[in-house]
Amino acid sequence: MEYSRLSSINAPHFMEAWQLYESSFPQEERRTLEVQEKIMKNTEYNFEVILSGDSVLGFILWWEFKDMVFVEHFATSPELRGQGHGKTILQEFLKRSQRPVILEVELPEPGIKERRIAFYERLGFALNTHNYVQPPMQKGCGELPLFLMSYPEKFSKEFVAYFVDNYHPLIYDQGIL
Repeated sequence: MEYSRLSSINAPHFMEAWQLYESSFPQEERRTLEVQEKIMKNTEYNFEVILSGDSVLGFILWWEFKDMVFVEHFATSPELRGQGHGKTILQEFLKRSQRPVILEVELPEPGIKERRIAFYERLGFALNTHNYVQPPMQKGCGELPLFLMSYPEKFSKEFVAYFVDNYHPLIYDQGIL
């Protein structure tokens, strides 16, 4: 597996990764292409595709801050799901990270949402059930109640407020055109 950071929507493999992004996340949880192009110019943002040869296995879209890493989106190709590739990709990612890692998950409901949370818990993430809302990702979409998961340990309600106050403006406010 090879990790390749893309800095432009014109980069090789971007469109294949973008199609996977659009098919993996509902509209209210993703950016438009125009906003994605703008976000990719930010030095703290990483659009990383995971390759095997010339094939896109998946991607990790993440922000690197001075005191934490925020994983915004992660997906593997549908034909590879359930084969351990996602686990391997995230384990490698966590090894590379020198800071705590956080990510957002949908509220647990029977089915895929519960399985997704269990997947992250098996990798060492902790579910934080403090009130948390993701701002709209696109015009016409509302806020989304979610939970945060953190690695390697849980964090406090005060940490959630710190994350929202300090990083939401960078992550979300520049995002809607």
